[in-house]
Amino acid sequence: MNPIQWLRGYFGPFHYPRDWLRSDLAAGLSVAAVQIPTAIAYAQIIGFPAQVGLYACILPMLVYALVGGSRQLMVGPDAATAAMVAAAITPLAAGDPQRLVHLSMIVAVMVGLLSVVAGLIRAGFIASFLSRPILVGYLNGIGLSLLAGQLGKLLGYQSETSGFVAGLLAMIRNLASTHLPTLALGASTLLLMILLPRRWPRLPVALVGLVLASVAVVLLDLERYGVDLLGAVPAGLPELSWPRTSYPELLGLLRDATGITIVSFCSAMLTARSFAARHGYAIDANREFIALGLANVGAGVSQSFVISGADSRTAVNDLVGGKTQLVSVVVALVIVAVLVFLHDALGWVPIAALGAVLMLAGWGLIDFRALKGFWRLSRFETGLCLMTTIGVLGVGVLPGILVAVGLALLRLLFLTYRPRDAVLGWVDGVDGQVELGRYPQAATLPGLLIYRFDAPLLFFNADYFKQRLLRLVEDSEAPRAVLLNAETMINLDLTGLATLKEVQQTLAAKGVFFAFSRLQGPAWELLQRSGELGELKPPLVFSSVRAGINAYQRWQAKQAASPLREGEPVA
Repeated sequence: MNPIQWLRGYFGPFHYPRDWLRSDLAAGLSVAAVQIPTAIAYAQIIGFPAQVGLYACILPMLVYALVGGSRQLMVGPDAATAAMVAAAITPLAAGDPQRLVHLSMIVAVMVGLLSVVAGLIRAGFIASFLSRPILVGYLNGIGLSLLAGQLGKLLGYQSETSGFVAGLLAMIRNLASTHLPTLALGASTLLLMILLPRRWPRLPVALVGLVLASVAVVLLDLERYGVDLLGAVPAGLPELSWPRTSYPELLGLLRDATGITIVSFCSAMLTARSFAARHGYAIDANREFIALGLANVGAGVSQSFVISGADSRTAVNDLVGGKTQLVSVVVALVIVAVLVFLHDALGWVPIAALGAVLMLAGWGLIDFRALKGFWRLSRFETGLCLMTTIGVLGVGVLPGILVAVGLALLRLLFLTYRPRDAVLGWVDGVDGQVELGRYPQAATLPGLLIYRFDAPLLFFNADYFKQRLLRLVEDSEAPRAVLLNAETMINLDLTGLATLKEVQQTLAAKGVFFAFSRLQGPAWELLQRSGELGELKPPLVFSSVRAGINAYQRWQAKQAASPLREGEPVA
């Protein structure tokens, strides 16, 4: 239910319950208390002044409230996305603030348009390609980079470097020039934000930390001791403008914009789906792609940077009891009021306190518990997670993610190329068939080999299937029939079809009959369309393994020349 539906609700079926208004207003004020300091801090990642971070919270939130499908999701500046934007545009800006804003607007609009197109062509399935281990590894890498990147703000030295390794090296070089008043203020703010939630978990600690740090600056006159402040924040709202660019510039930014689009969408979808499941409704991934895209176009035309789903602010919204996207409208209006009436107060915020907020955000991105769970369940997935983290830290966000996704796809191909297979039998007291490899004591019928291939039969594993089956037949004692349990062979291509015919002909030359059971789905449909069933001698497809076994037992009893002809094909 979005605001347009609410407005129509008083005259139609979408009525907005009046008792929700108090909850949405309270949630909006609570989210704004977290969104304002967070947006200012995340703008610092890219090198923007405070107002640019706040601009990213106005039009994008209003746009998503109108077209988004999640009732709880809050959009806005995101630490991981901001880090990707910084990596993409900071080298191109060459220290020019105006150029930095210009490039940021272009990237935001590009991400928005790419997202809209992806939603229109129903590419929401992309969210499935970033598995949980890859996303955890990516966020761990971003979190570590954020921690290293804020050391200069916390220790009081100037550093133009970015990245994990560069940040650590800069700290080592500048350790002797640590500014003690800045360190004391930043460390105190960080400690305060860590301890406060233990006693008051609903408190907007980022806002409290920045307010108290600003009060300390004023009361102790810390500016006189060299503590850097945020400085003057211009009053008013951003001017809306479409960024001008050129074809070479667009081409140069396309790769980064594509990577940011995928990561931003996947991150938002994880948050949106999690809270939708908690509240019992479904999320349309393609609609979310379009909604997030339009919100990013809004960020671009309002002189800001790429936004995404914000998990921490979404959690605050849910905790306070927000019911609908009216919460986003309230947050946007509060930020407008801050820019118009409270902009002077923002100038007293110390840079060290913003660094503390970002360090806390970076630490919050690191998930050691998930990594421990991965290690317990799958060593490969753990390695994939760690490689993603190392890739993000070493070669950059997008290359690191692409390497991890490539490894995951290669593993999937390998598992399909050499899948598990099994010879089947049965054990008294166990329903169905069991694998002889796991139950050596399982019984079998003399002369009957029941074989299962645990993958689709496709061009790159067809030869492996043929070799495995023929080798098993050769190793069997006096084989007279092979029953292929095809329940896991859910797909079949032309190469796989030709291979089945070759296997049937090879076995027939050895006097061994070849039959199928539980052939279904696209594999069964292709086999029917091909007409190969009429060429297979005999053309046997059984509805179940038990039906095939019964046919074989009847043949044994009769000792006929072609007993399997009595089994009727099952369509």
